[in-house]
Amino acid sequence: MVKVDGFNVPEGLYYSKEYEWAKVEGDKIRVGITDFAQKQLREIVYVEIPGTGTTIKQNEPYGTVESVKSVSDLVAPLSGTVEQVNQEVTGKPELLNEDPYNKGWLLIIKPSSMDELKNLMDAAKAAEWHQSLLKEAK
Repeated sequence: MVKVDGFNVPEGLYYSKEYEWAKVEGDKIRVGITDFAQKQLREIVYVEIPGTGTTIKQNEPYGTVESVKSVSDLVAPLSGTVEQVNQEVTGKPELLNEDPYNKGWLLIIKPSSMDELKNLMDAAKAAEWHQSLLKEAK
């Protein structure tokens, strides 16, 4: 686990610049939002995600997450078909704040191509990117 100014960036995951993570699980990908994203949003009160069988495309919105502060698009880190939805998160969106990398996952997809992983960052690159964002914000 890499920490960047209080934000967790677990190793073994892939990261997008849209603040989502992707975890390879055999021939499937588990997707969620990053610790950085949930801390920026603060208190998450609603999540809208597609149902099983929906096709999503890399870098395109597939749902929304709403906090007391704002509404943000969820942007797909990879293309594929939704195979499973975390129903617990839709009923208890605060799980995204409490445990974004475990209980707070959003979708499991069957990717169209694992080649799209090359468009994402590993933990080391994601940590560098987060540090650059924090420098820009100061």
